[in-house]
Amino acid sequence: MRLALYQPDIPPNTGAMLRLAACFDVSVDIIEPCGFPFSDRDLRRAGMDYIEHVDLKRHESWDAFQADRGTGRLVLLTTRASKPYTEHRFADDDILLVGRETAGVPEDVHAAADARLIVPMTPHTRSINVAMASAIVLGEALRQIDRFPRPQAQDA
Repeated sequence: MRLALYQPDIPPNTGAMLRLAACFDVSVDIIEPCGFPFSDRDLRRAGMDYIEHVDLKRHESWDAFQADRGTGRLVLLTTRASKPYTEHRFADDDILLVGRETAGVPEDVHAAADARLIVPMTPHTRSINVAMASAIVLGEALRQIDRFPRPQAQDA
């Protein structure tokens, strides 16, 4: 299971998703260009020291990511989908892809996805923050494939 961020443009969201990935032991692909310098202070603040624990791979473009992604299914989280994430059967090698906060993904990226999923919301709302949507769907995906990290026993 991997999390892929398509041209992220808000540093705190990217930092939060990197922190999420570190906590769940999930690899991350950043598909550039980013809308901010990757060393941005806001990114570091949101990701804290967790960023050091992420298996992170940066790709210079969508084409570079496609050439390097392997055989895992590309599962796009999008408000343009009709299938709720709760109706999808996730696989261990799936790649969860989120788009830019301000623009989503272009049509060619949308078309390249093996599955397009939505997080159901009330009708009067537009979208959930990409970091929150990632956490919701990643949690379900890891539950389905039994890949949550196992907590270490604590002495009482």
